[in-house]
Formats: sequence, C-alpha cells, structure tokens
Amino acid sequence: MSEPLHAPTPSAEPASTSGLSERDRQILAFERDWWRQPGAKEQTIRETFGLSATRYYQILNDLIDQQAALEVDPLLVKRLQRLRSSRMRQRNARRLGFDNPS
Repeated sequence: MSEPLHAPTPSAEPASTSGLSERDRQILAFERDWWRQPGAKEQTIRETFGLSATRYYQILNDLIDQQAALEVDPLLVKRLQRLRSSRMRQRNARRLGFDNPS
C-alpha cells in the first residue's frame, strides 16, 4: 500500500517539556530575529528550515495559536497574532470593497 498524498507532516522533533518541538522553538527564535539576517526572508527560510515560505507560514500560523508558544514567548506570539489579525481585516476590507485607495 502507498502512503496518502496529504499525510500530516510530523513535527521535526519530539515535544519538550514546554510542549513545543525543537523546530517550533527555532521558528519562534527565527521570527524574533529574522530581520537581522542578510538576504530575503523567504530564502533564509528555505536555507534554515528546508521549507517553502508557504509551508513555513502555515506552520507559524498554527504555532502562534498554541498555548505552549504563548507561554514560551508571549510578546512575540501576541505581536504575530496582532499582525495576522490586522492583515485579515485589510484583506476582508479589500474583498468587500471598503479599502480606501491613496
């Protein structure tokens, strides 16, 4: 039998006592300091994690909804949640025709 095409991707490392895998902690650390890295963020994501930018952001969005991530780095997680909410509001406003062209 073959494996399903869309099998869930297991976390790179087993969960630690914080409830986060090593990869999850590395993603939080990367988000905290990515602007210090030379080059494009997407290229650095691919080189550091071996993931496409799309997959990285899917993982990040799931991660910032986890209580364990909030406990590990509350300031970062809250900031990322606010940014996500703001972007969602902007997308919805544009989609509904409420954007104000400048």
